[in-house]
Amino acid sequence: MKIFAAAVNIHDHNTYDGIFHNQVERHNRRKHNLNYKNPHDTTYSREFFNEHFVPNYNTDCVFAFTVSNLGQEFVLDLLEETLPDTDFLNFNPINLWDRLHTDSYYYIDHHQSHAAYAFLSSGYAESDILAIDGRGWQFNCIFINKTGEITNLSNDISIGGLWNRLAQDIGFGYLDAGKVMGLVGFGKHNDEIYAMVHQYLENPNHRLPEGAKDILQRVTKEDVAFTLQHVTLELIKKFVYPLKTSDNLCIAGGVAYNGYVNEEFTKHYTNVHVPPAAGDEGQSLGTYMHADYILNNNVHVPDVYAGKEYNYVGDEKVNIAEVAQAIAHGKIVGWFQGKSESGNRALGNRSILADPRNPKIKDIINSKIKLREDFRPFAPSVLEEHYTDYFDTNQPSPYMSRIMPVKSDAIPGVTHVDGTARIQTVTREFNERYYDLINEFYKITGVPMLLNTSFNCQEPIVETPKDAIATFNKCGLDILVIGEYVVRKDND
Repeated sequence: MKIFAAAVNIHDHNTYDGIFHNQVERHNRRKHNLNYKNPHDTTYSREFFNEHFVPNYNTDCVFAFTVSNLGQEFVLDLLEETLPDTDFLNFNPINLWDRLHTDSYYYIDHHQSHAAYAFLSSGYAESDILAIDGRGWQFNCIFINKTGEITNLSNDISIGGLWNRLAQDIGFGYLDAGKVMGLVGFGKHNDEIYAMVHQYLENPNHRLPEGAKDILQRVTKEDVAFTLQHVTLELIKKFVYPLKTSDNLCIAGGVAYNGYVNEEFTKHYTNVHVPPAAGDEGQSLGTYMHADYILNNNVHVPDVYAGKEYNYVGDEKVNIAEVAQAIAHGKIVGWFQGKSESGNRALGNRSILADPRNPKIKDIINSKIKLREDFRPFAPSVLEEHYTDYFDTNQPSPYMSRIMPVKSDAIPGVTHVDGTARIQTVTREFNERYYDLINEFYKITGVPMLLNTSFNCQEPIVETPKDAIATFNKCGLDILVIGEYVVRKDND
């Protein structure tokens, strides 16, 4: 049975047809598909829905979908025009595999979509699952044990929304929780913030207490970040750990990008899996996988590199050893190859690469290329066979999902102020060409890793060769590699 899946949200709209994962922002060049001045503007959502839903809603295809409650108003309007009923409004699953479907459509809850993607992509025969983010539909946070039974933790761990709320309150933008996490390493515990956060959690409506504005004006952003991270870990230990039924854990939802939390779980679970598109940008994958498993009895695991592939022919053929040599001599390289990654982490196909040994490289890239805040760190991509030589952890991290202590002073360019790094472990099987580049750098320098950050400059990660060349020309990159070819600046 053919399935077409879509996640219809206020942000991070995406579709999946079994082959191609369409993350809409990469094509329309709108970050999260949002108008930041008004994140609740439904214009882009309606455009997306009309483009992707309507043409595929027919008797030859089961349309699988999930929605978020931020999009209730426009989703309801559009679905009522297209579907025979809106039973999904009252749908409250108690098991991972619960669903609503007819011959033509298939619906699962927002957090079921996260959970299905995390579990079915893991390869585990059984697992506990944690789906946790800011807001969904019926839930904010659910724990699913190895039998599929759902425990609603929304009232206990309603923490994802608070990260976004406090991000705005301390001067960042909507969906900027990741920036707050970048400040954790600079802060310290603050009792006032700690009490304020707990008052928020204890409020049935999850509202900040009176006087919160005054507190936030007299404390530092760094202390807000540190204390919020402390509370998040407290909640995980208090409410999730007692529910454990398996040695395996799968995590998805926006909070799954909290690398400190994910690393904490490795102390309690033998195996921890966080998929590459763990946030709302991967929901169509989870929705598709859920439907394919139930309707077709098929465990379909999407490729990490599931975007489109583009043909590009340049004037100069690339030599990977020479690229590694250039990086070792201080050059910063835009690296574009194959299909784009699913998710918002650059995993070696849409990456900016540099020398992790350079203590000044973080400031150079932040100020001249990424044009972002100077406190934000960069990740190392390390050959998997060497990661324990440099990082204090007990599990590989192929999707850059965990933050762990660094135990070497040889890589200051990727070591955060608190002595940690969010690593990607790379095998030749995972990405042969990227592995070979890192290995060439290893032969030259004795360091088996590269600094890796997403290929963008204040916009969505580049999708096409045209995007890559445009970003290359407007920022401080030294060299651009597109597939088998090198692109240089006009004055080189």
